[in-house]
Amino acid sequence: MSTVANLLELRPDEVHVWIVEPERINDRQLLDAYWGLLDAREREKQRRFRFERHQRQYLVSHALVRLTLSRYAPVPPAAWAFATNAYGRPEVQGEWSTRLRFNLSHTDGMALVAVGTGAELGADVEDAEREGETVEIADHYFAASEIQTLRALPPERQRGRFFEYWTLKESYIKARGAGLSLPLDQFAFHLEPDPSPRISFDPRMHDDPEAWQFVQLRPSERHQAAVAVRRARGQPLKVRWQFTVPLSGDTPPQYKAA
Repeated sequence: MSTVANLLELRPDEVHVWIVEPERINDRQLLDAYWGLLDAREREKQRRFRFERHQRQYLVSHALVRLTLSRYAPVPPAAWAFATNAYGRPEVQGEWSTRLRFNLSHTDGMALVAVGTGAELGADVEDAEREGETVEIADHYFAASEIQTLRALPPERQRGRFFEYWTLKESYIKARGAGLSLPLDQFAFHLEPDPSPRISFDPRMHDDPEAWQFVQLRPSERHQAAVAVRRARGQPLKVRWQFTVPLSGDTPPQYKAA
């Protein structure tokens, strides 16, 4: 793993997103190595999943977190310690707790971890081909302006727009660290005409839309993702993202500006 000499630089105006496809990793040596990085609590939680694919997703995604953080700090992957806030968001404990922020998201076929320095951040990835209700969920939980915009689209575009809204909303509430305690209908995203998503708030939210930036990613035809960063609009923000097979190899990075 990384040493002090080859740690990656992470600037204040950057977020790095590392993406893995857990179901594609079948090498037993790699999977055993990932298992060796987890702590006792993580191992116990991994064992409790009923289905093997969910066990695999948990194992690979949590190994990804540890190996990713060790790209930026001289800490062995197995040595990272985490605490959760009142709403369950994990955070780094110890010396690097105020310098490195991360957020993990996973769904069928994909997991990602976003890493930044100092600023609050959140990330979400969703399988846009999953079965189940989408627009019907929006009717019950989204802001009125989002529902109106969604319903005005041709039917064949509504499902895709739903997942754009959903990943943006998830990224924001994860960055706030408050989970679904934040009412989804009290903030709204606006995807046009600006190239970057904008957010607006109901006065009850007590938040400033100019304090947030958002970046959308489409890492595969099947998956939709979003990153939220508490950083003033107008300040530079660049998201670097790339696929990886932890402990094996990385694809070249790609970049997207807010």
